[in-house]
Amino acid sequence: MELLPRHFCHDDRRLLQAWRRVARAAGMRLSELPKSKGSNAQPIIWLESSAVNPGVAVRYLSAGVHGDEPAAAWGLLGWAEQHVERLRHQPIILFPCLNPEGLRANNRLDVRGQDLNRCFHQARHPVCSRWRRVLADRRLSLAICLHEDYDAQGCYVYELQRRADAHWGAALLAQAATQDLPVDPRREIDGMRAQKGVIQRHRVPTHLPGLPEAIVLHQLGCEVSLTFETPSEFSLDHRVAAQARFIEAAMQRQDEEESA
Repeated sequence: MELLPRHFCHDDRRLLQAWRRVARAAGMRLSELPKSKGSNAQPIIWLESSAVNPGVAVRYLSAGVHGDEPAAAWGLLGWAEQHVERLRHQPIILFPCLNPEGLRANNRLDVRGQDLNRCFHQARHPVCSRWRRVLADRRLSLAICLHEDYDAQGCYVYELQRRADAHWGAALLAQAATQDLPVDPRREIDGMRAQKGVIQRHRVPTHLPGLPEAIVLHQLGCEVSLTFETPSEFSLDHRVAAQARFIEAAMQRQDEEESA
């Protein structure tokens, strides 16, 4: 992907147009979540590869939950444009931007003034309830949720694994990080213990005011849920590139797991 002009990074319409091109190139089905009655919000789209069939383990990717984290959405697009064959042949479901109005407004919150990443458990939420219907009865092998963090000192990953002996985070960060965008060195991130940029859990935390996307995906049976964060105060282009590198590193790791 070419360097991203800064005045484009919150252009939700340009992002949608680019994803329509990706869908055509990869032969993916592009659908829209139904809008709430009377809503004027931009459509929330999702893409499904032709390899997604009943009973097949699906890989899930998403970005744009928080509108003030643009590198996540553009990094996912950049990865997709470079890996059309993956999208064509592997069972993948993509939500390119779950909060397009927030992206346009450079706002963390959604059009209702809510933090979407604390609403994924809500059965009546107009976005999250429809999102859950898309994923109902899917068998999820890998989930990659892309974010950014204003307080971050580098990139880090929140890793939620079902297998106690599985440790992906450090290896994935080693492939995503660079000298210009290093691993976050903090030993505590968001009140959780971190080691060289990795926050790992095998059980769902119980102290949160609402449930994030990654935790609900875990509850839905996903084997590996990864939330990747880049530091939003660093170079936009470096952040976009790191997001794309992380996605491909995680996808390659899943390839290895499935071929073992």
